[in-house]
Amino acid sequence: MSSQIDPAAIVADMVERQIAERSLGPGARLPTERELAQMAGVGRAAVRRTLGYLEAEGRVVRQVGRGTFVAPAAPALIRTDGQMETSPFEIMTVRALLEPGIMRLVVMSATSADFAEMERCLRGGDQAADYLEWEAWDTAMHRSLVSATHNNFLVRIGEMISSARTNPAWGSLKQRSSTEERRDQYRADHREIFRTLRERDAGQAEAAMRQHLSRVRSHLIGGAGENGFADPLS
Repeated sequence: MSSQIDPAAIVADMVERQIAERSLGPGARLPTERELAQMAGVGRAAVRRTLGYLEAEGRVVRQVGRGTFVAPAAPALIRTDGQMETSPFEIMTVRALLEPGIMRLVVMSATSADFAEMERCLRGGDQAADYLEWEAWDTAMHRSLVSATHNNFLVRIGEMISSARTNPAWGSLKQRSSTEERRDQYRADHREIFRTLRERDAGQAEAAMRQHLSRVRSHLIGGAGENGFADPLS
């Protein structure tokens, strides 16, 4: 049986080739959705979903009625040669130890541009059409928080966490546990985290992040720790 190629991967590669082969710089207009669909040999729905993922990753900017453009200072996509050997429990343990603590650094270091990026991710999450697009914006939101520390070492650790979230075990578990009601809870959590950071309230921001991660962990792997270990969020 031949394996099917993910249409999103086809479209993403097509967009990257267009940028490279045509030497498109920040602000340059990309081909239309219809043109990309024809070039990639996929449906327009697949193109729209993929452009949503690329927008979440900061690769492109979509403007209603105008088209899709190369994002300013577009970051390179994080790619790995192989999946990291880890489990959802290990990922959540590290996130619980790291993410609440960095809120104080975000409060001290975040700029107006950082808050604008957080708002962009919040809007994207609100408008996500399906689970996969939501997951892309969810990852982008947490990436924007780590980036706002302006600490290169923490940013690198954040990239490793984002990469670990592409682990099939994580993705399968997250998708199975996902409902629209739970995504609405996560959206509300993100808005509360943003509000407390914008108000420069480090204590409340840390508490809001801790509550959010506790909710995520409960939905993913329940209340008890793996192998009897204590929950680091409790």
